[in-house]
Amino acid sequence: MKLWGKFFLAFLSLSLLSYGVSGVAYADGHAVVEPISVTTEEFYAEGNTITISGHVKDFDTSDDQKSMDVTITIVAPNGNLVTVKQPTPNSDGDYSVSFKAGGMMKDEGDYTVKVKWGAQENQTVFKYGGSSGTPVPEAEPEPEAEPEAEPEAEPEAEPEAEPETTQPICGPGTVLKNGLCVAEQQQGGGGCLIATAAFDSELAPQIQFLRELRDNTVLQTQSGSAFMTGFNQFYYSFSPTIADYERENPAFKETVKIAITPLLTSLAILNYVDIDSEEEMLGYGIGVILLNIGMYFVAPAVIIFKIKNRK
Repeated sequence: MKLWGKFFLAFLSLSLLSYGVSGVAYADGHAVVEPISVTTEEFYAEGNTITISGHVKDFDTSDDQKSMDVTITIVAPNGNLVTVKQPTPNSDGDYSVSFKAGGMMKDEGDYTVKVKWGAQENQTVFKYGGSSGTPVPEAEPEPEAEPEAEPEAEPEAEPEAEPETTQPICGPGTVLKNGLCVAEQQQGGGGCLIATAAFDSELAPQIQFLRELRDNTVLQTQSGSAFMTGFNQFYYSFSPTIADYERENPAFKETVKIAITPLLTSLAILNYVDIDSEEEMLGYGIGVILLNIGMYFVAPAVIIFKIKNRK
């Protein structure tokens, strides 16, 4: 091979080598950052502190459109909603939230963590060891019969021990109410996302009223707890999106505030009645639901019908 051919091959080899090194260096210095990230531990047991954290790439406290809260939804292996959290990222875009494992988390398996910030979404999974079931009380051993004594002195028969009346033992996430195990009040549970966005703060009197009504009245009965479980599945499927749009559009927020005012007024009825049984909870609950159907659907339909007939 001629000298110029060897020189050309050496130059080509050096060019390819330098291109590969520069490509690796560029890739190392320009790691892709997700719009929103989420991380947590791989496994939690009952009573552990679950910590969920992440980073929002475009978070900006100076821009109302980019300073929204992150909505975190925990979904059980069977698809049921466990809880909803709404942490506020710091100025760097980092967010974090912690809570105890247990309560509504009962089944063993993979729990899905879904995070949403505006139109950006992400998710991850962690394993949960499951909650311990209700312990079964051990049967008391029967007293052994004493051997018969000599005929001269017959022993007196010992009185049989009366069975002790035991209260039901409630498992994790439930408490004893009127002899029945009902769902325990969840501390820091899902919030009223739409109303909170409408009234700008979780400390607003309207939000405090809704929270006290839920915790101190509805969740104190089994029928109320069952209703809230089904209602949460429906409510949290759309409320984060509406709450985000309220923060982005002040006119829409004021419209929602006006629209939910009759609902809040009708719910205030439950503060002036004594609900001491499941039947009373069902009666007043159905009454309030029918009242709201009348206000939001029947009354507007009647008004529209009468206006059309006048024309």
